[in-house]
Amino acid sequence: MKKILLTLDVNGRVYEFASEPNQLLLDALRQNLNLTGSKRGCDDSSCGACTVLVDGTPMLACALLAASCEDLKITTVEGIAEHGSLAAIQKAYGDWGGAQCGFCTPGFMITVHSLLERNPDPTEEEIRTALSGNLCRCTGYSQMYQAVKAAILAEKKGLAAK
Repeated sequence: MKKILLTLDVNGRVYEFASEPNQLLLDALRQNLNLTGSKRGCDDSSCGACTVLVDGTPMLACALLAASCEDLKITTVEGIAEHGSLAAIQKAYGDWGGAQCGFCTPGFMITVHSLLERNPDPTEEEIRTALSGNLCRCTGYSQMYQAVKAAILAEKKGLAAK
């Protein structure tokens, strides 16, 4: 298959590389750009481990062609850190045990980051609804909800979580 030249804006940096026309965004991020935070969990777009932001909207990178994302801004879990420091949600996940094996964590963090960008003070129901597309096989989710609440509190106070 003939390759195409692809240009992607990922985490505020523009990358140009040769790609198969049918390459998935997840594979481009992991293989071409060495951004391995997004995970391949299910390969059928049902688990959310590969969630990234595309122009601010959570999208499943395993279900998007990389070529369809040209001229769009992509944010991965690597891109949500704030000025070289962990984002509040990243710190809170560590503090509250929101990550067990960690495989699904990047997708959850991207989803929470997007929620908090749209609604800095969501209710527990809004948090649960936002996270309903992300699956975890290790936790009972309660630590994740606690981490989100701690991140919200930290953002309000301007402090690190917990």
